[in-house]
Amino acid sequence: MTLFPQGWTHYLVGGLTIGLGVGVLFALTGLIGGMSSVYSSTWSYVVRSPYFRQPRLVKSRAWRLAYATGLVVGAFAWWTAFGDGMRVAVSIPPWQLALGGVLVGYGARLSRGCTSGHGICGLASLKLPSLLAVLTFMATAFITANLLARIGGS
Repeated sequence: MTLFPQGWTHYLVGGLTIGLGVGVLFALTGLIGGMSSVYSSTWSYVVRSPYFRQPRLVKSRAWRLAYATGLVVGAFAWWTAFGDGMRVAVSIPPWQLALGGVLVGYGARLSRGCTSGHGICGLASLKLPSLLAVLTFMATAFITANLLARIGGS
């Protein structure tokens, strides 16, 4: 069994690119580029609940939507420039992907941040709660992967 059957360099380049992008965002604007806040600030356009109407969410929704759009456009540009031309496809129906996205976004807000937000922004800010969150996420992932590998026989 190989830990990285498709190589490791693209993971390194991706991680460095994400770290550089978040670092540049913070250095130039003082803004923290967490994605789970995009979820809440975007819902503030349509949901009138007091939680979603918080001034910090309403005031930040324009730049957060631009930030999220930039991530999608950047991924497309990367795929166009460096991809092998193969279309990336999944066999999951679009409605299940959409529902999964909403549930993951909701769960990230319940836990006060997503795995990447805690791992990239929180650890870079030397925040102890982020370290504890990342350690919890990683331990859960390792245990789940090993359990599934044993159950699945691989």
